[in-house]
Amino acid sequence: MSQSYGYIADMTNADKPFRNFYGRLRGHTLRASQKTYLVEDLDALRPRGVTPEENPERKLVDPVAIFGDARPVWLEIGFGGGEHMVHMAAKNPEIGLIGCEPYINGVAMLLGKIREAAVDNLVVHPGDARDLMDVLPDASVTKAFLNYPDPWPKRRHHRRRFVTEEHLRPLARILKPGAEFRLATDIPDYVRQALAEVPKAGFDLVTRGGVAWADWISTRYEQKALREGRPPHYLTFRRR
Repeated sequence: MSQSYGYIADMTNADKPFRNFYGRLRGHTLRASQKTYLVEDLDALRPRGVTPEENPERKLVDPVAIFGDARPVWLEIGFGGGEHMVHMAAKNPEIGLIGCEPYINGVAMLLGKIREAAVDNLVVHPGDARDLMDVLPDASVTKAFLNYPDPWPKRRHHRRRFVTEEHLRPLARILKPGAEFRLATDIPDYVRQALAEVPKAGFDLVTRGGVAWADWISTRYEQKALREGRPPHYLTFRRR
């Protein structure tokens, strides 16, 4: 994977409004090995020009410059501990996978899994997925994953969920027509909101139910849900 990065000039993304961020950025104290992964590995795996600090004019980032060629690009939003992301990268070496996760403990866990699996077709944005979606070109992503997102169970917090217009419209913009958007969750009300909001953003529902995709790998969050008696739901949408 190339570590050169390029930009496509675009002033339409300038002057983005300030955004609130909700959720944890840090958890328990990192192990010494995890601190080493962050120091030694993260910088080489991080796409440049994503954060407003690095790219205040919000110029578009060229995915070809990220991966070194015009391979298909997939996006995982909130990769948690990283097991699904590494699994997908290993099974699909011909694609380039971008993962977003602001929770630094999850980023450290992912970096350890990358070392173990020796995959080299992914990059890691350790921050808000909205910042990345700001700077990806239109129709530049061919598949997107949202696995066990923060449920924000209180009704007054439902607007913080990913399945709202603030997140879904930018996602629709960067997805190619026909691109697949997968959602896995153990929260029935999250399913309800997704079924109501995702189609309004430009998607058609393809499948829903309790049977996972053929290439799915169960994550630590899914295993916790099953232990606690919450069955998973798998939804597949397609970009119109």
